[in-house]
Amino acid sequence: MSHARPLSALAGALRRRGADVHFACAPAFEHLAREAGVDFEPLSVTRNANTGVAEATEQDAREAARLAEFLDATREGAVPALLAQARHRRADLLADPDGVLDALRSAHRRLRPDWYVVDQLSYPVTLALHCLGVPYATFCPGHPSYVLSGPDAYFGVPYAWPDALRPDPERLRELRAAARQNDEAFTALFAAFARRHAPSRPAPGRAFALSSPHAVVYAYPAFRWLPTPPPGPVRLFAGHMAAVPDPLDAEWDARLKTVRSSGQRVVLVALGTFLSARDDVLRTVLTGLLDGMPDVSVVVAAGARAAALADLAGERAVVVPSVPQRALLEEVDAMVHHGGGNSFAECLRAGVPAVVLPFSSDQFSVARDAERAGAGVVLDPNTLSPADVPAALGRLWRTVSPRMPDLAAAVRWRGPGWAAGELLAAMGERRTTH
Repeated sequence: MSHARPLSALAGALRRRGADVHFACAPAFEHLAREAGVDFEPLSVTRNANTGVAEATEQDAREAARLAEFLDATREGAVPALLAQARHRRADLLADPDGVLDALRSAHRRLRPDWYVVDQLSYPVTLALHCLGVPYATFCPGHPSYVLSGPDAYFGVPYAWPDALRPDPERLRELRAAARQNDEAFTALFAAFARRHAPSRPAPGRAFALSSPHAVVYAYPAFRWLPTPPPGPVRLFAGHMAAVPDPLDAEWDARLKTVRSSGQRVVLVALGTFLSARDDVLRTVLTGLLDGMPDVSVVVAAGARAAALADLAGERAVVVPSVPQRALLEEVDAMVHHGGGNSFAECLRAGVPAVVLPFSSDQFSVARDAERAGAGVVLDPNTLSPADVPAALGRLWRTVSPRMPDLAAAVRWRGPGWAAGELLAAMGERRTTH
């Protein structure tokens, strides 16, 4: 969901610019195509199911076991979580490349799109498009470092660490070694696949560095300190990829009025699709806010763990499985999130300061950018105490909030519509997109 929704926002923006668009994704996300007003094409590229609340999604038994292993690793710390992800990478990112190639070849024959837009993390799709020799643009859904900046950058190793989470040098060397092994293994797999299916095409080269030679769209601001990518494609930093939110419905409007009447400020807490399973962290945050900040009310997206936190709900706290995050960000005073790229960019767009609790993936890089941009305060979720949360929010409102209007203004004017226009120009105004 965290990748499909921003891609669907871009799809809708391309349609509004006059392109004929087909949104290819897992069948569970067909509703996003309808919302964007574009055609839908079923395409599954991974066995991992993530339709909004990962624990509540029906998973293959092996995927459920890997999810449990990953969550356990997040309790051990940053490097163990990243090492667990490195171990899982083969099944996560290259589950059925032959099937993906066959599906895309068939779709291309039927639909004849002029060009494609592909998620950078959908590696089997990028590999298939490379083998088919068709033009495509790359969409980078998370931190820009997902598009590798050079030979010393590795997928799965943060480009920078926030002050609160700086790993031991020996553990960091272990992580880099695991990432290097994955890099070499995937590159060999890509080369063998290309030789088998497209022997006349150029070799794909380094697997995790494979991206469009034409254009790369980043759902992220163009911070001046980001790693400099290699020359080549047009690079479009959209700032965010959030469609303008619909107003809160009557039920949520009433909920917000109730909690607002019990506290002068409202804090939104959401740790994303997978990490809402860390109900220990959610409980610590919620307890800290309710006990330490009597003038604050809280809205918590707790996923499948909402029932486990029900004892903390009341006049000052709404605890539910999921929330209309983009709409709520227009109404709340701060957010506590996990450093997901969407949450970070959506907070910037809405001008909402954040306490960031990174666990895995690119979240450490995003958290460091939040610090450097002056948009948030970063804490280690595994050493968090209830007292830390009010202290962080107090600091947030004293030092961060005054900067948010300028940050929001810098981010808000771009977004999906701007990216669509620039992308059409970069791809030569070809009109049919897949």
